[in-house]
Amino acid sequence: MKDLAVRLAALDADASAAVQVIAYFDGLVEAGAGLQSIVRGAAVLAGCPARLDDTARRVHIRMLPDGIAAPAPLAGGEHRADDKDTERRAGDERWPGAAAGTAVLRLERSGAAGPVDAMVLERAAAAARAVLDRTRGRAPAADQPAMVELLVDASAPADARLRAGRLLGLAADTTAYAMVRHGGEIRVLSGDADPPYGRAGIGPAVPVLDLPVSHDAARIAVRFTAAGTDDDPGEPIIRYGELGALAMLTHVPEPGAVPDVRVLEQAGTPWLLPTLHAVTTTASLRAAATHLRLHHSTLQDRVAQAEHLLGWSLHDQAGLLRTHLALILRRLHRNP
Repeated sequence: MKDLAVRLAALDADASAAVQVIAYFDGLVEAGAGLQSIVRGAAVLAGCPARLDDTARRVHIRMLPDGIAAPAPLAGGEHRADDKDTERRAGDERWPGAAAGTAVLRLERSGAAGPVDAMVLERAAAAARAVLDRTRGRAPAADQPAMVELLVDASAPADARLRAGRLLGLAADTTAYAMVRHGGEIRVLSGDADPPYGRAGIGPAVPVLDLPVSHDAARIAVRFTAAGTDDDPGEPIIRYGELGALAMLTHVPEPGAVPDVRVLEQAGTPWLLPTLHAVTTTASLRAAATHLRLHHSTLQDRVAQAEHLLGWSLHDQAGLLRTHLALILRRLHRNP
């Protein structure tokens, strides 16, 4: 698909963009993305606010072109911060739109949709319809992924989420937590259950109706996970509650553009990343050497070489903190 887009770009920019739009939304569908991700993708690709409205199902989602959710404007141009979706405007019918079953997806711009916008509307509407059909009361009880997706969807009505919880064996008065695996799979487990083995972010245990909050936290936590290899050293399971202030690093707009991260990426030395990870996450160089199964003097030589490659010290707290943050930002860059 990428090769086709490149070839088309040389002939027809719109055709190339349309192919990339198709690939983007096909990827979202394959990953089991929810309604917010789909509407967010439409807004970002179109470069204007996008919204999905289904009054019958009480679904009202609006995303800005920077990917941030925003309430839909009411009559008179005011905004309401509560969740009375039925009071929000259904959107201006003059905006270009596409039907998604009983829902309508619109781009908040005047004039007819161009070729790329038309493709965004078509593919986003089809993806949204599939999610709505799966999660808004039509999915069979055996469709556990659909029930989980409904359970963590903040835009879904409370009664629909409670029903999904019951079908998954979670009573309304129990606590549970969301887990997001590397790759996008979502799971919900009871509050006292241990997470299964694998690379994943873990949200806090909360009442069933608060699982969308746990899911958002798990999505942040999974970005801090690592494969545990020399090329990607770190922990495979990260709990959001253990991140503390580090969670704020997800707000760095382009972590890969941070100079310290570029230094790590360009070093090209196989032993550098695992060495830095061990040095910054253990209590001493001797402990780091034990972790790496190296002789203490060998590690000291590596640290000296690493300081030369990095351009800063690894023998003081400031240098260790700088290195630790650079490693985390690199991980966030690799796990967008």
